Amino acid sequence: MGPKYAMRDCLLATSSSRTNSATAALKPRGKRFWLVIALSLAACLVGNSVLAQTASGLDPSNHSMDQASKRGKTPDRAARLPIDLIRQEIRAPASAPAAGLGVPFEKRGNAGRGAQTRPQETIDPFERYDKLREKGLWLNIPGPADTIDQDRDGVRSALADVGIGYIGWTHNSFANNQLPNAARSPIANQLYMGQNPTFASANFMIVTYDLSRFGIADGQIVVGAEQQYWTWDRPGPDRAGINTLAYYQTFFDRTLELKLGYLINQNEFTGTLFGGITGSNMSALFQAGMSTKAAPTPAVNLKYNFDDRLYNKVSVQRSISPDGAYAHIIENPTGLNWSTANAGILLVDEAGYKSKSAPGVPDTWLRAGVGFNNSRYTNLADPKQQRETGNHFHYIAADRQLWQSDALGLPSRGIYGGFSIMGAPPDLNRISQYCELRLYAKGPFDSRPSDLIAIVASKTSWSKFAVDAALAKGQLAHRDTTAITGTYTARLAPGIYAGVGLSYIHNPTSITHTPQTEHALNLLVSTLIFF
Repeated sequence: MGPKYAMRDCLLATSSSRTNSATAALKPRGKRFWLVIALSLAACLVGNSVLAQTASGLDPSNHSMDQASKRGKTPDRAARLPIDLIRQEIRAPASAPAAGLGVPFEKRGNAGRGAQTRPQETIDPFERYDKLREKGLWLNIPGPADTIDQDRDGVRSALADVGIGYIGWTHNSFANNQLPNAARSPIANQLYMGQNPTFASANFMIVTYDLSRFGIADGQIVVGAEQQYWTWDRPGPDRAGINTLAYYQTFFDRTLELKLGYLINQNEFTGTLFGGITGSNMSALFQAGMSTKAAPTPAVNLKYNFDDRLYNKVSVQRSISPDGAYAHIIENPTGLNWSTANAGILLVDEAGYKSKSAPGVPDTWLRAGVGFNNSRYTNLADPKQQRETGNHFHYIAADRQLWQSDALGLPSRGIYGGFSIMGAPPDLNRISQYCELRLYAKGPFDSRPSDLIAIVASKTSWSKFAVDAALAKGQLAHRDTTAITGTYTARLAPGIYAGVGLSYIHNPTSITHTPQTEHALNLLVSTLIFF
């Protein structure tokens, strides 16, 4: 409310139903009448100044948030999980006793009726932490509102006051083949997840430091650690080391984003709209050199935003080992080594269109990318010859919200569909193509607005050269693996998720199999806890 309207309200207040009689009583008194009028106007002006300062201190749209809205850009591009954030009402203080945030002030006379006619402003008490969340990711890591500790004992607030933010989580999963002839084997000879009961645990801790307090546009330092454990180490193996060591800032009014350091490009490229709890299989890109959560590598990422939706993102990344993530982790478990044997440079370019859901506007993400790697790979057509450079990959993916179930409340709730297609040359990669179709629902029930149901069908095509080599040795081999997986992930409490599902897999092993390992029906159980 501007001074002009404050003056108007004061004048209206002095001419209300009780003011007429007061004015009539003052008229015969001459100078006293004008003195009272002057004092009333002065009181209104002073009161308006105090209210304006109070509102400025409480209104989250001021300062940097307001400047971002003037530029037509959101203050933080990171997407959030569809959680029930705590919101509190702020109302313009009248002459009322102090009250806690979120408790309406008692309505008294005309002041109460006036407050009812003004639009109520809401503030998310956790919004102050948004600039402390890791930036530059597609992965929807929850904010402090969706953690088990939130701001207990004021620890998070005290750290935020000095520019420090943090998020940690533990992801534990279990898979077990339910078919009667599962061909159990010693763990050392296990061929696929679930052949024996398989348990995995991955634990993360990310700490950020806000550099914008020093005038660096959106500046941020990110330091992260990861520890993982597997009962079957082939997908692992066990490790403890860095997860991220990065510097981030923006240029030209957030048109250009820069991120450099030891990065996880798994979290920077392709991805899904699943929310980060369940995701697409990216093995076809990992084999071609893209860095993973357990294998971060030095990289420089640049993202150019043509507008709030259209972008192009480029990365110059040190490739992970051309022999795969397992060999990379064995050689470099802490992740601090600059490189591994035979690893070169990977160039990645992704172009995309991404719009967030709003009332009547569906969530949409279209992206396509290519990668070129000069690492030295073994030629699967002739493994005896010298290693070759020139590996590459390509991918295209799309996700679209097909129906909004709560457009005016949580517009991200609804039914989604999507697909991914990834490819790489079969002479240098064991996976030559990966195709995926997905159908999922966010907030499937009104009573469960943060749950997720997903059905994913996929087909993995194996290198024809690797398959032919196995057949030539007299082994049983298959040219593709198909799977269909259904999962339900429930939000049990702030920061606590649990998932259960079934996955049918035809040919769950890689290329070669036995008569007992042609089929699997894996029971999947997982928990995810954020703090």
